[in-house]
Amino acid sequence: MTELLVEASGLHAYYGSHHILHGVTFSVRPGEAIGLMGRNGMGKTTLLKTILGLVRAKEGRVAVNGHDTTHAASHRIARMGLAYVPEGRGIFPNLTVRENLVMAARPAPDGKSTWTLERLLAIFPRLAQRLAHPGGALSGGEQQILALGRALIARPWLLLLDEPSEGIQPSIVQEIADVLGRIKQEGKRSILLVEQYLDFARSICDRFYVMEKGAIALEGDRQSFHVDEVSAYLSV
Repeated sequence: MTELLVEASGLHAYYGSHHILHGVTFSVRPGEAIGLMGRNGMGKTTLLKTILGLVRAKEGRVAVNGHDTTHAASHRIARMGLAYVPEGRGIFPNLTVRENLVMAARPAPDGKSTWTLERLLAIFPRLAQRLAHPGGALSGGEQQILALGRALIARPWLLLLDEPSEGIQPSIVQEIADVLGRIKQEGKRSILLVEQYLDFARSICDRFYVMEKGAIALEGDRQSFHVDEVSAYLSV
């Protein structure tokens, strides 16, 4: 693995005629947790989708583990060790919890199976209790846990999460934070977390980027980030 797991430089992306990303440059190192912050509509989700090949960059370059993926198909990028927990969860409501998980399982990029179904069910007992239930019958928080479990069982190098705490009860938010903290402590996987809640992000992330109008407005590590300065970019 190279020194940079993901490197994006000068990214410009559009939805139709709408210019969303304006020259975004950032990076993720192996084992690092990155917080991507900003108000709604600032380009955070578009940046994740551009990394994943779901949105095509008009200008700029994306590299995953040293390989240029700017024009690669999304499924090929995913097979390089990226897993996505989208805003809105994106589970299959008519499949059972077990089916949602098992269908996503794949060999780890390094050939080692650390995130097995058994381990996931031990960490998320809520899912173990509802294995035979359709995904659509779960609460919003349980669906968020299922989406996270589905991503983890794919054994990625990089876990991309889009607003995992949004609209979720505090106990489940803490459950998700605990699991992300465990992943970070293991040091084998990287996390790219899109989040609006600073306290949640600060409990997990090593470095931060703040987006404003499709560009990086601030960046720094946990020590150098001033809460008041960052909060000004998060308030409505």
